[in-house]
Amino acid sequence: MGMYPISVNSKFTSALGSGLVVLGLCAATTSVLAQMDEAVKVGVLLGFTGPIESLTPPMADSAELAFEEVSDSGKFLSGKTIEPVRADSTCIDAGSATAAAERLVTADKVVAILGADCSGVTIAVANNVSVPKGMALVSPSATSPALSTIDDDGLFFRTSPSDARQGKVLAQVIKERGYGTIAITYTKNDYGKGLSESLEAAFEELGGTVTINTAHEDGKADYTAEVAELAEAGGDLLVVLGYADQGGIGIVRAALDTGAFEIFGLADAMYSQKFLDDIKADGNDLTGSFGTVPGNEGEGADAFKAIYTAAGGDGDGAFTGESYDAAALMALAMQKGGEATSEAIADNMIAVANAPGEKILPGELGKALEILAAGGEVDYVGATNVELVGPGEASGSYREYEAQGDEFITVRFR
Repeated sequence: MGMYPISVNSKFTSALGSGLVVLGLCAATTSVLAQMDEAVKVGVLLGFTGPIESLTPPMADSAELAFEEVSDSGKFLSGKTIEPVRADSTCIDAGSATAAAERLVTADKVVAILGADCSGVTIAVANNVSVPKGMALVSPSATSPALSTIDDDGLFFRTSPSDARQGKVLAQVIKERGYGTIAITYTKNDYGKGLSESLEAAFEELGGTVTINTAHEDGKADYTAEVAELAEAGGDLLVVLGYADQGGIGIVRAALDTGAFEIFGLADAMYSQKFLDDIKADGNDLTGSFGTVPGNEGEGADAFKAIYTAAGGDGDGAFTGESYDAAALMALAMQKGGEATSEAIADNMIAVANAPGEKILPGELGKALEILAAGGEVDYVGATNVELVGPGEASGSYREYEAQGDEFITVRFR
């Protein structure tokens, strides 16, 4: 996207003198460079390797679907296009994520960054790159409550709600399903710690008992010892606040292999089809296990699913709607600000996300760009009914899901 190959027609070349050919090539090259100059580079910093690598490709595809829609409309900043530049956050390695973000800014010359994904690396990128360099950072999936108070100079936004809310929703789901005592294990980072603390406080407020709330390391080959500790503490349900491609699945496998637990409470980073497939390949079945993931229903969600399905996706992946919305809001904020800069994004994100204005659904970005170019207002509804509150925070709803055989089914939205 934003790259136009130079080609020369052989019949045209043979029919002309060499001088005209040179002039033609120069003209073509000038035209190409002019078009290339119209491309606005935006970083897409997500965990293409690491503990959420099965979740990441659909997230990136969703974001780039919005950028493509904006580019194809021909209405973005008088005909500019957006060129996404991918980089790997790894999700867990703060140093690697920071270095990747630094390269996006200094080498790739992006105007802003969509990302990061996991909370710990997002905090590191914000502190070490985006804030010092005045770079807007818009995450579709960093949910730690710690990000609500980060010193960001107004440059950080997220389209998924904080885990301060997810903990309350998950606690309610667990209690309504009849569980009175739970054991909690969480991935040892900002995301896991924040969510586990929110869940524990909310569950106890509802009259439940938490027998143990302990961290697990990612990347281990064997989690038998961790599961033994959890089983000894007891509980009607083991809640696994981990990653589908790392410690989370390791804990679940060890629990199933030892017979310590059969049903699990899960959160957003475990909502992965690959996780279910891998457990099935082990000869086990997660039917009855359940959890929460940011999600929404309604006209916007339906519109997103339709365009994403048409593009080859399933539209129901974790954080896919949030990724589309993050990209769309970045483009609309630049359009409202009249320039492709981080400053325009930071100054206009809340204005384009919230009322007043004409409501905009997925697939209507060209319409929104036209309204903004004419000086009008838009209220971007998007795939997730996104509403930005406070310092770039997203209010939002959650999908309650349950494993049934080979798939996760949606029980309800909360």
